[in-house]
Amino acid sequence: MFVLSTIKDTIPVLPANFGVDTEEALINEINKKYANRVLHDVGLCICLFDLAEAGEGKVRYGDGCHWYKVKFRMVVFRPFASEVILAKVKSSDEDGIRLSVGFFDDIYVPLGYLPQPSAFDPNERSHFWLPDSDATTAHELLESPTAERMYVDQGDIVRVRVEADEFYDDEPGPPKATEGVAVKREARRPPYTITCSVAEQGLGPVSWWKSAQPEAEVMDDT
Repeated sequence: MFVLSTIKDTIPVLPANFGVDTEEALINEINKKYANRVLHDVGLCICLFDLAEAGEGKVRYGDGCHWYKVKFRMVVFRPFASEVILAKVKSSDEDGIRLSVGFFDDIYVPLGYLPQPSAFDPNERSHFWLPDSDATTAHELLESPTAERMYVDQGDIVRVRVEADEFYDDEPGPPKATEGVAVKREARRPPYTITCSVAEQGLGPVSWWKSAQPEAEVMDDT
């Protein structure tokens, strides 16, 4: 789930921090710049792990900062394909389920990765699985007795398998115009998303499997 990524950068230390220990000042500036930031094809940066190298500080004309060429390792959140993780159900809709691990909410289970047969209950706003059922359509599944349904409710702790992840670079700028008519800007996409599956034995809400116990407590949403 977490990896170490080596990064090289040139980091400034403000004149106000010249009295602070250089290493401490660099650590603070690196965390300020990278923590909770998605790096394309790297993942979500969590915090600095260690500072491997730091050159001598040089002053650039015009800003008065000391600039240091540094090499460091960041703790990065990026689960690998086929990894099994625990997450909490954040919401559900007709397109699938959205999950959270507390510090990251862009984890999705699309319809194709739900156990079959399953359907979305609009009254409960939750998906449910109907094991050992011969029903093939959503209409037939929604006519089943509620007591036989195995729901994936909001707030449930679920065990999921990572299928894929995707990075998206949303370039800033005003909406483009075509022949004098402004084109409506599309909804902003998250820079990093993870697609998961619950369509195998042992996956899904941990309450479905009596012998399964959460290995780690998922952080509450903040």
